Amino acid sequence: MVIGTCVIELRIPGNGSLKGKRRVVKSIIARVHNEFNVSIGEVDDQDFWQSAVLGVACVSNGTDYVHGLLTKVVEWIETNRPDVEVVDYRIEMF
Repeated sequence: MVIGTCVIELRIPGNGSLKGKRRVVKSIIARVHNEFNVSIGEVDDQDFWQSAVLGVACVSNGTDYVHGLLTKVVEWIETNRPDVEVVDYRIEMF
């Protein structure tokens, strides 16, 4: 069994309130969860208006599949959410 985690640091330029940030982050979380069937949630920077840190996790029996799936999640965010900038991401497997 392989457990994969990915920490994605996002920048939300032009956002001026926590309410606006919450709208963007909740939308990303819902869409990624539905599209890829992974666990995802905001894990840091909850009090900052223009940044967010998302944690993504999945379980499988192959390291290649897990790494590929988490990479696709990051690529999906970069492609489908032009209002958000992916600053950095880290993938780890256990």
